[in-house]
Amino acid sequence: MVEALYTADEMRAAEQGHDVDELMERAGHAVAEVVLARYESARSIAVVCGGGANGGDGKIAARVLEKSGRSVTVVDAKAQDGRADLGDQELVVDALFGTGFSGEPRAAAAQLIARMNDASAPVVSVDIPSGVDASSGEIAGTAVRAAHTVTFHGQKVGLAVAPGRFYTGRVVVVDIGLEPAETEHALVTQEILRRVPHRGPGDNKYTAGSVLVVGGSPGLTGAACLAAEAAFRADAGYVTVAAPAEALPVIETRLLEAVKRPLEDVWDAVGRAGALALGPGLGRSAERQELVRRLLEETDLPAVVDADGLFGLEPFERSGPTVLTPHAGELAGLIGEASSWVDAHRLEAARRAAERFGCVVLLKGADTLVAAPGRGVLVRPVNTHALATAGTGDVLTGIVAAFLAKGLDARTAAAAAATAHGVAASLVPEQAGLIASDVIAALPRALER
Repeated sequence: MVEALYTADEMRAAEQGHDVDELMERAGHAVAEVVLARYESARSIAVVCGGGANGGDGKIAARVLEKSGRSVTVVDAKAQDGRADLGDQELVVDALFGTGFSGEPRAAAAQLIARMNDASAPVVSVDIPSGVDASSGEIAGTAVRAAHTVTFHGQKVGLAVAPGRFYTGRVVVVDIGLEPAETEHALVTQEILRRVPHRGPGDNKYTAGSVLVVGGSPGLTGAACLAAEAAFRADAGYVTVAAPAEALPVIETRLLEAVKRPLEDVWDAVGRAGALALGPGLGRSAERQELVRRLLEETDLPAVVDADGLFGLEPFERSGPTVLTPHAGELAGLIGEASSWVDAHRLEAARRAAERFGCVVLLKGADTLVAAPGRGVLVRPVNTHALATAGTGDVLTGIVAAFLAKGLDARTAAAAAATAHGVAASLVPEQAGLIASDVIAALPRALER
């Protein structure tokens, strides 16, 4: 269901008791083997080496590459003081900083990073692109933009979490003889979909999962419709949409299978619900904010809150499982930061929000993060850019609601929903021009996988 994501401290612990020189030999050979396999035609190679163990890995890789007949130039970061000319190389190996690096590179190192990025040749980074914090994915100054990253033993947090994720290129994980270890954070695999219950012979439409979507104001009816349809396609058996009375005629023409109720009857509709989806197209008036707060505090139903439901949201008291699904801008409002700060500190931002609200927070993005109070963060990579389109967040809300209604705990429901969402998007043949409804149509196939 998950794979380990290592921080710098966890890697140091995994290396304890092992011969450092032997580990470096294995690492350096592994880098050279990847270079020779992936860049067979590259005959001239510059290897930029720092002063630590990462630089040692690079020097060993340089030695192996030279023995294989490549023309290798080793650039010693200390000796060059940032002024190195990488020349007309066909490949650059970045062994400047390793997993122990954090903060902002000094001026000379920043110059070397700039030279690597400006080179006409692709860059292969050793363990992690220099300048990326391995424990968080944060980039305080500048960082190498790698075409490949050869990392040792297991994935690092900084390779999976943005912004570091966008600097890694293709990641190759190589075994250097260390034992697997427990890690705080983890990468979610497709296996998590096995945890989602499917309708069985003993189910009826209510026990299969009953979802109440609260939203759909005039002009925003599409959001509620998408959430409702997604809940059905995520295998819920019964879906109700509670929307303002003036919006119901539009929703009636769009949704066939869902029951429709005017918003003033929402408390009657709660009685048959197994989970709530609060916010898609709800509107942001004080009255609607108060409704969201009351539904959270006066029911113990599992609930997912998204979009307008997050606007002006303050910490609440409730016993039911709860998932918030903000994008970076919405999360910024929840914790009182700028959205640019959230983009630069995604791991910290998600954890802060989870602690502040005492519930699961799913921070949307290419590196979707699922944070829960007092627990490590689950990372579910989204390997398609096609999801960056209007309405896909509403689809995710409907999937989370369906999984909550089926009895999954909030953390598992959020991680499984993010997985189903991404897998469904990847199954759509026409990635260019993908729309949210395409993702809904692909959900049954995603769940069958």
